[in-house]
Amino acid sequence: MNTRTRVLTGTALAVALGAGTFGAVSASASPAANSAPAAAAAKKSEVSDKNFTTTTHLTVDAATRAAQAALQAAQAENQKVTVAVVDRNGNTIVTLRGDGAGPQSYESAERKAFTAVSWNAPTSVLVGRLAQAPNLKDIPGTLFLGGGTPVQANGAPIAGIGVAGAPSGDLDEKYAKAGVDALAK
Repeated sequence: MNTRTRVLTGTALAVALGAGTFGAVSASASPAANSAPAAAAAKKSEVSDKNFTTTTHLTVDAATRAAQAALQAAQAENQKVTVAVVDRNGNTIVTLRGDGAGPQSYESAERKAFTAVSWNAPTSVLVGRLAQAPNLKDIPGTLFLGGGTPVQANGAPIAGIGVAGAPSGDLDEKYAKAGVDALAK
């Protein structure tokens, strides 16, 4: 046998012997002795760990109810709009495109909803902030036009409702607020 073969064979034997010893020691450990500290640590983690937070989310049913209320408010005034409801992260929960709503209204409604939930303010208020910070409009996915309003729980934004397609942002926002109001019922 050459030197290389002897070294490789010796290394393989050492690895196999070490693995067998480790397995035997692990197998002989008492399960009860190991599980008690682990259970205590898990319980302590559940009780006192302040590294986590609980959030409130809008259900699909609630988002749909809000979108339908906003759409009905617009239809009652003969407006053809699209309504979008997004979650706290800006992900679309539901979008309803009313009969005759323009093709641009779909994306505009989603972007207004995203903008409202991102800043926890109606988009009509945010339009005024552009005078002090004109670069806000450059943030991807946002749209600083009236028609978006946040949905709040305990003062924190949990969703946004955006409406687009009416002749003015004031009307769009009026319908979005009708959606928020429907959630309080």
